[in-house]
Amino acid sequence: MSPEKGKLRPTPARAYQNQEFMLSPQARTLRVMSEMMEPHLRFKKYGVRNTVVMFGSARTLPPDVARKQLEEAKVLAKAGQCDDSECALRLRVAEINLRSSAYYEACRALSFEMTKWSLSLPEWQRFLVCSGGGPGIMEAANLGAHQAGGRSIGLGIALPFEQEHNPYITPELDLEFHYFFVRKYWFLYLAKALVAFPGGFGTFDELFEMLTLIQTGKTKKHFPVLLFGSAFWKNAVNFETFHEWGMVSPADRDLYIHVDSVEEARDHLINIITERYLKPDGETND
Repeated sequence: MSPEKGKLRPTPARAYQNQEFMLSPQARTLRVMSEMMEPHLRFKKYGVRNTVVMFGSARTLPPDVARKQLEEAKVLAKAGQCDDSECALRLRVAEINLRSSAYYEACRALSFEMTKWSLSLPEWQRFLVCSGGGPGIMEAANLGAHQAGGRSIGLGIALPFEQEHNPYITPELDLEFHYFFVRKYWFLYLAKALVAFPGGFGTFDELFEMLTLIQTGKTKKHFPVLLFGSAFWKNAVNFETFHEWGMVSPADRDLYIHVDSVEEARDHLINIITERYLKPDGETND
């Protein structure tokens, strides 16, 4: 049908307003650039220059929740409301969750201590706790900073299964990423320290990528990597095997530090950060 004479057509949407195009494979580069530039502008706007990254398992429960879960499992078993194998499994899972919940509390306390210390510095020098934005250890990190009266960052990731952001992230510093590699870039770019709590594949992925980038000099920063919880880390990864087989240099032992208490981790972090970043000749972002 011919257009009506003298009647103007509505102005078509610009390309960047075309959602079908922006979500297409052809616009992938634009989406990647958006996830690089939008956080950059946001961090600049809110004066974020330095972070202390804390990550670990999203499955780690707060101690009170884990204790309640164990009590419920005991009640079910005692009342005979599940068969023997199901009751045994419930109890085993609840006991494991209670054991690992100690790391939730440790992360919360360490985040609290580091945020309290950071707030004593001039605003432009502060070190904000940064997590992956989700539940578990990530929640504990943001909770501790919130309780200390400081700001914290959450770098969330869109996953096929639902993972909500925890409520303790500073709202203007709550980000959601689609691309894992861009999210990793932002974990590294502002980081001045990293604390890895017990976790699964995702935790190991982040940890070994950070160690590799430091080891190979792809980042000029040489920040401390703390492995919190020797009972887990020394059993899950025998780092000495790397040395025994000559797979890493002897100097690579200095890339990580095993710690087992909040006080030990706090003192290491403050001492190393002060030495490397708060002196006139300290390091800067790469």
